[in-house]
Amino acid sequence: MILRLLQLAVLGGLTLAVFSAVPGLADARQHVMGAQPRWLVLVTLLQLGSVVSFVVVFRGVFCRRLSWRFSAQVAVSEQAANVLVPAGGGAGLALGAWALRRGGMSQDHIARRTVAFFLLTSSTNFFAVVVVGALVAVGLLPSHAAPALAAVPAGLAAATIALTLALPRLLRRVPDARGGGRLRRLLSASASALDGGVRDAVRLVREGHGSVIAGAWGYLIFDIASLWAAFQAVDTPPAVGVFLLAYLLGQLGGLIPVPGGIGGTDGALVGAFALFGAPLAAAAAAVLIYRALQLGLPALLGIVAFLRLQLTLKREDAPAADCEPEVAVAPASA
Repeated sequence: MILRLLQLAVLGGLTLAVFSAVPGLADARQHVMGAQPRWLVLVTLLQLGSVVSFVVVFRGVFCRRLSWRFSAQVAVSEQAANVLVPAGGGAGLALGAWALRRGGMSQDHIARRTVAFFLLTSSTNFFAVVVVGALVAVGLLPSHAAPALAAVPAGLAAATIALTLALPRLLRRVPDARGGGRLRRLLSASASALDGGVRDAVRLVREGHGSVIAGAWGYLIFDIASLWAAFQAVDTPPAVGVFLLAYLLGQLGGLIPVPGGIGGTDGALVGAFALFGAPLAAAAAAVLIYRALQLGLPALLGIVAFLRLQLTLKREDAPAADCEPEVAVAPASA
């Protein structure tokens, strides 16, 4: 992980060099160097809030019987893996599944709750796009964006949410392949995990599990607020509608499979803010400050958490075994 952290630092330095070399961004470095310290402290604290929220939703989804110590070790290690390994978030989920399996949790429960965890931590972005896009499109949030720039993403996000909620019904049509070949059994097991994961995610929200709901939204809201504070450190933030739209659309750059989304997310965020009329140099400076802390803080904390996690798994027999009574899921209705 230390080698990956060094690679991340090199990529970050290259990103800063590229932004500084692009015409019109020559003063981005001056904006960064002139950032107000009190706002930088706030950016750091807000990112810590996002990390804590991630731990809260992790424990709420997988098992509220897990100790906070073990939950934090696994969840923050996941965040570090997502930053350091170019796998679009899959590396963190895989590391978490490995740790929980070593901790004594059943494979079926891990598979199903991993799907639920991914959906719950991702769905807040989609719901936010729907709400913000609709409010901007009808003029209730101040923005310079054309209504179509807000309405189209909102519509696509709403369609994605609807499709996800329909997955259980669609997946129940996949035939049981326990007696079939290896590929068929794998597909059947994957369909079962997706089906159970979507239903678990919906059930956790419907039952009003506070840690799940507050953790998932806190993970997003603290992150948004940290970017707002980064803008305050270098310049005046854009109008609320522009800011929220640019943030939500710019995060799509994280789909590019590079460590931490460096280059992809950064460029998409700066491009989105520029598209909506924010000053280019100020946007680049704010994004660089925000991304440096958004990536660096979980990476550093995650390395420590992973080292502690390995010790925990060696010293404790089965720190996640007590979660088995929570495995049962209500059967699907006919």
